[in-house]
Amino acid sequence: MIDEVAERLVRRLILAFLLGGLLLLSYSVLHLFIVPVAWAVIVAYATWPLYQRLRDRVVHHRTASALLMTLLLTAAFVLPALWIAVLLRGELGAAISALVAQIRQGPPTLPDFIRGLPWLGDYLQALIDNVMRDPESIRQQMTGWVSKGADALMALVGDVGRNAAKLGFALITVFFLFRDGENVLRQVRRVLYHFLGARIDGYLAAVGSMTKAVVWGLVATALAQGFVAGLGYWWAGVQAPVLLGAITALIALIPFGTPFAWGSVAVWLLVRGDMVEGIGLLAWGVLVVSWVDNLVRPLVISNATRIPFLLVMFGVLGGLAAFGLVGLFLGPVILAVLMAVWREWIEDAHLTPLPQKTSAPAPADAPPPDGPAP
Repeated sequence: MIDEVAERLVRRLILAFLLGGLLLLSYSVLHLFIVPVAWAVIVAYATWPLYQRLRDRVVHHRTASALLMTLLLTAAFVLPALWIAVLLRGELGAAISALVAQIRQGPPTLPDFIRGLPWLGDYLQALIDNVMRDPESIRQQMTGWVSKGADALMALVGDVGRNAAKLGFALITVFFLFRDGENVLRQVRRVLYHFLGARIDGYLAAVGSMTKAVVWGLVATALAQGFVAGLGYWWAGVQAPVLLGAITALIALIPFGTPFAWGSVAVWLLVRGDMVEGIGLLAWGVLVVSWVDNLVRPLVISNATRIPFLLVMFGVLGGLAAFGLVGLFLGPVILAVLMAVWREWIEDAHLTPLPQKTSAPAPADAPPPDGPAP
């Protein structure tokens, strides 16, 4: 009997070491594709209802419908990106030329209410005068800043767009997820059910609801804010409104980051002396652009997932710092699973009564609690 138990233990240890070694080797082989696969899973899950409608109403063959849906997604990603890139290329040069022309006209004079501020007004005016004495050096410096900013932006978006290979791998993975996603999900659920039991259904539901809420809450809200802010830039007569609107949309992916975009433009208009446009853009940003951020995003994310928006914000910021751009979605999903586990423990705690405190028996010669008997 002891020999059988020892032999079984040895087999399990050998199997565990073998499985651990295979997992390490598999990670070494596949770690370059983890980010494209993560993007593919997020995109496929978020657009799965659209794919089901396409498959049921247009094409009933799984391979053909998956291929058609992948082509539609490719066009939805690539064509707007190319269009924006062409616009940005032209407007970026126009913005730099307009700024250099403004500098050549002389340093802008701060409004009287800013110059009248003790110590700060004179300091800001002197700073502007010193910075704008040499227009050509400013142009070269701005070109360097734009180049560095473009490199930083490409590094930030590099998880999906730094090279075409990763984007291609993500799209190929999306195709196979559309075609075989239901079978893959069934197998994953069966394996996880073996370890976690019936509670895996709640965890998967939390992951699914959070993924959809974050995708539509972050991306849709950011695009809406970029569009609305772009309208404000166009009304204020700012050069390159499409460029600034695209930058605002990227910044809007980070919670509470949008005011830094339209606020900087409004301050520049005020410093330049365009009081009506600057004040109007500030009012537009506070009343309209921030309204989209402060109302739509919590409404979409928090109400759909029953998770406090503060926790969602921490998940977005922490995920961005830990995993890059894909962390915008992975961070809240991880916290959603944590909240599902927490709620399950709380429900179990309600079902299990707490042990009652028992007092030690009183000595035989001790008086009763109300004092000695008369």
